[in-house]
Amino acid sequence: MLGNAQPKQVIFDTDMGPDYDDVGAITLLHQFADQGKAEILATIASTQYEGVAAVLNVFNTYFKRPGIPIAVAGSHGLVLKDFQHWTDTVISNYPHKIASNGDVMKAVELYRKLLGKAADTSITIITVGFFTNIADLLKSGPDKYSTLTGVELVKKKVKALYSMAGRFPSGKEFNVDRDPPSSIHVFNHWPRPLYISGFEIGEKIFTGIPLVNNAAIMRSPVKDVYRISTALSDEDRNGRKSWDQTAVLIALDDLYKYYSLEEGRMMVAGDGSNTWDASKKGHYRIIEKLPVKEVTDLINQLMMR
Repeated sequence: MLGNAQPKQVIFDTDMGPDYDDVGAITLLHQFADQGKAEILATIASTQYEGVAAVLNVFNTYFKRPGIPIAVAGSHGLVLKDFQHWTDTVISNYPHKIASNGDVMKAVELYRKLLGKAADTSITIITVGFFTNIADLLKSGPDKYSTLTGVELVKKKVKALYSMAGRFPSGKEFNVDRDPPSSIHVFNHWPRPLYISGFEIGEKIFTGIPLVNNAAIMRSPVKDVYRISTALSDEDRNGRKSWDQTAVLIALDDLYKYYSLEEGRMMVAGDGSNTWDASKKGHYRIIEKLPVKEVTDLINQLMMR
């Protein structure tokens, strides 16, 4: 850690499973924690397929943080699992103490527990999945953890939200259009700064092949996921597109080194499509500044540390 900078207190919210760039993202999360840039308060699933809590525990354990609290989405969370069956592989082959989703808290309860005891404006939230949990948090009422409503709690305790979301200047993107009501609620009611890495940013960044080809890394669930998955799709022969890693990068590293910002507001329609209104305030979308290759090389390096 450089100078007197303190690590950011981070809650990581992921749809770990439908795609596997989430695996790259949680790897970067732990690497930045190793560098002293982050303290990981929780890893939370915005899905609820059976096994997702165990998968998160596998990666936290591999990166020597087995005690990080884990939660899963509530009863209306989406049940979307990987088609490559890498989740089954890592659960079978790597240590973890969480056996099932029933062993962990529901997402909103863990959010409220952590925010309730946090210092004011101290929490950074990173979402690389659906907005189900964040919408539920905003809609939540007072409970044993706090007398504040969800919106009041976020406004008081959260510093910023960093999300992989949307497609700019307009279009449809998976994290947003799978649960449109939640996405609409979040982008209309989130009371703190919101930084967005759009589809067009990560689609140019292909990572994972240097990791797969690195013979020095012998036993790694991250390498296994990329080895299994890149081989199953011709589209991924040069690596997987790295949407989710970019959200972690801008949240925990020097955002302005890699990207510039445009302020406006992301507007979500009923079908989950989005547009950008540059005349409004409160949201910030990132715009490329460094050459894509430099960002690609950095993410590959972080994934192999």
